[in-house]
Amino acid sequence: MNQVQVQQIECLLALAEELHFGRTAARLGCSQSRVSQLISALESRVGARLVERTSRRVALTRFGAQFVEEVGPAYAALDTVFSRARERARRGALCELRIGFHGSVYEEITVAFRRLRAQHEVTVLLSEIPLGSPFSDLLDGRLDAVVVELPVREPALTVGYRFPPQDQLLAVAASHPLAVGDEVHVEDLASLDVLYRRGDAPDYWLNARVPPATPAGMPIRSTTGIATIQEGLALVAGGDHAMLVCRPLAERTRREDVRYLPVDGLAEPSQLGLVWRTDRAAPQLTTLAGLLHDAFALGTSVESLPRPACVGAR
Repeated sequence: MNQVQVQQIECLLALAEELHFGRTAARLGCSQSRVSQLISALESRVGARLVERTSRRVALTRFGAQFVEEVGPAYAALDTVFSRARERARRGALCELRIGFHGSVYEEITVAFRRLRAQHEVTVLLSEIPLGSPFSDLLDGRLDAVVVELPVREPALTVGYRFPPQDQLLAVAASHPLAVGDEVHVEDLASLDVLYRRGDAPDYWLNARVPPATPAGMPIRSTTGIATIQEGLALVAGGDHAMLVCRPLAERTRREDVRYLPVDGLAEPSQLGLVWRTDRAAPQLTTLAGLLHDAFALGTSVESLPRPACVGAR
């Protein structure tokens, strides 16, 4: 409906209550002739008389009374929608947040999402993003935020919350010679073919998943890319490849044909971040960051509930 049609309905509803053109005009802040014009235009659009007017009284026709009864709730609902939208616009609010993620979303995160909806009337719409493309959908505006591994060095992006760091483990086939030990050394990575992620991620981000060389300068070979974690684990189980994963993911993807080993000497742990575009930082995003902090540090025990999964592959 355009603006004039909304005014016509608003005028009829007011007239139905006042049953007086003068009082209706005063209520709407217009002239009596304007009230007459709006009612006449609406009657023309409907194709029937809605109001009977004599020198003594104003009344709705039978058709008009039925029309008011039907259109009144619809108008009230529309008015409520506009009122809520105006309030959200005044506060810079979003009623939905589109958030992308890698791997899985675990309890602490879903606790924060539920609190965001219950306490702030904001719904989170989740979307799994490609392993090797952590920032594309966010930079292109298709998502409001992403939960991805750090670091983030894009000038246009802000890290709103940093999740607790997690140890990285090496996934190898249960039949691999390294699987008989309790851990591996970071220099052992030079003897392996470590899976990398296919996508358009920047080099610094890919190198943070698996360094291009060991601390001693030995190159780490990576000949095969993966699109999903399950694809990676299947390749690892075949015996020709290895993959770096964070401890929470290893704890939740146990397989008889894959072993997860601590890596001695690996410099950096794995860490997730809640990331959004700096020029689109809505209040709901900073609120969500606070709720995530509470879920991990206060409201939900990190020791008693699953941690968010993260993976690493160059």
